[in-house]
Amino acid sequence: MAFKHISAMPGEVLSFLDPQKDGIYVDGTLGGAGHARAIMDRVGSDGMVIGIDQDMDAIRHARETLGADNIRLVHGNFADLPQILQELGIDAVNGILIDIGLSQNQLEQSGRGFSFMKDEPLDMRMDTESGTRAEDLINGLDEKELADLFFTLGEERFSRPIARSIVRERQQAPITTSLRLANIVSRAVPRKASAGQKIHPATRVFQALRISVNNELGRLQEFLDHFVDCLKPGGRLCVLSFHSLEDRLVKEKIRELEGTCTCPKDFPVCVCGKTRRVKSLTRKVVRPSEQETMINPMARSTRLRACEKI
Repeated sequence: MAFKHISAMPGEVLSFLDPQKDGIYVDGTLGGAGHARAIMDRVGSDGMVIGIDQDMDAIRHARETLGADNIRLVHGNFADLPQILQELGIDAVNGILIDIGLSQNQLEQSGRGFSFMKDEPLDMRMDTESGTRAEDLINGLDEKELADLFFTLGEERFSRPIARSIVRERQQAPITTSLRLANIVSRAVPRKASAGQKIHPATRVFQALRISVNNELGRLQEFLDHFVDCLKPGGRLCVLSFHSLEDRLVKEKIRELEGTCTCPKDFPVCVCGKTRRVKSLTRKVVRPSEQETMINPMARSTRLRACEKI
């Protein structure tokens, strides 16, 4: 597979992550390894980059193209970072980058049904060694479960008629390909509504399925609950997300970790658990420049947030 090296907001990522010579940094979502390569250049031969991805295609690509002594490649999920660092014998790192969501290579070249523009098996697993496929959900969930899935994870306002159409169509034959699903969804969305949208009518349904298959929000929450312990004092977290559900989790966790103690002053120790642990580096979400979105249209929905451990 020939990987593309288009990374979202590369300048902003380096600015907020601020990789230093001899530092140890984690790229928790390798993808095409564009961000990892830029960080490697900054840390130099005495530093280290730990590259993690649950997609073995990304690991193989990085192994073939990066070929440097200052990177360690791990097949896994960034949510398991505490265990990964322990296995590597590393107590804490200087910075962590998480680029959540779908890579351009998975969308265009994986053959796993991420794209509604291609006729591929309806899989959507980022880690093909995991269990549930999108096909299993589409053909196994009942109508209400499908509608709830599309509404909750895809924010799809026509979730009920879409679910109804899917159940009706699968009675004729199981739905096993991305193009067939995309066509079913497109027909279920009212023509006036789809005509007024800038995105394909199946976009939100495919998003919901991908998030569910890979438990993306659950794994992100696991990571957010533990990332501070993986950082050295002064270490930074930089997160790129691509829709409001992810961004909301990141925003709320940073706000929670910025909280100050609310215990009475005469308490000998803090019991409220609201000791300030990080400071935000992005008071408002950072979005890509107009110039970048012209060059890389996939970056248009990117949201960047960053914080620093106190």
